[in-house]
Amino acid sequence: MANRDPLVVGRVISDVLDPFTKTVSLKVSYTGNRAINNGTDLRPSQVANSPRVEIGGDDLRTFYTLVMVDPDAPNPSEPNLKEYLHWLVTDIPATTGTGFGQEVMCYESPRPTVGIHRYVFVLFRQLGRQTVYAPGWRHNFNTRDFAEIYNLGLPVAAVYFNCQKELGCGGRRSST
Repeated sequence: MANRDPLVVGRVISDVLDPFTKTVSLKVSYTGNRAINNGTDLRPSQVANSPRVEIGGDDLRTFYTLVMVDPDAPNPSEPNLKEYLHWLVTDIPATTGTGFGQEVMCYESPRPTVGIHRYVFVLFRQLGRQTVYAPGWRHNFNTRDFAEIYNLGLPVAAVYFNCQKELGCGGRRSST
């Protein structure tokens, strides 16, 4: 059996995105410079500050939009706020990172209270600079609709990590 795409196994493809082909490198790392791989488990204390994000590409005149969403908000078994928009950066030049783009929705650190949540970074190629704007809300954001509104097409890269509350162990222990 062929290797299965971790975005399919983690249900990112279907819950958040349609199938796509990765064409640009996307490296996301939090404090400690540990790069995020699909399905990495992190705690809220490890993701309190915005990550370092490096993107590839080869044409310096190309710009990208990065979206970070939680499709499991507020509870993976009843995600009625999905997708929750945690971060939106536009106008990122190729071969740079989010620090060179426009942060149009500031980073909101993950703080899941129930269950294991997936946090998905999605990278889109923009048609031009200053062509993508912030939505008026964070909850019930829809990555597919957002991409359609701004003619972003399919993603060029995506990666996700899992996160649960700091002492998450099935809810059997109380913090003391």
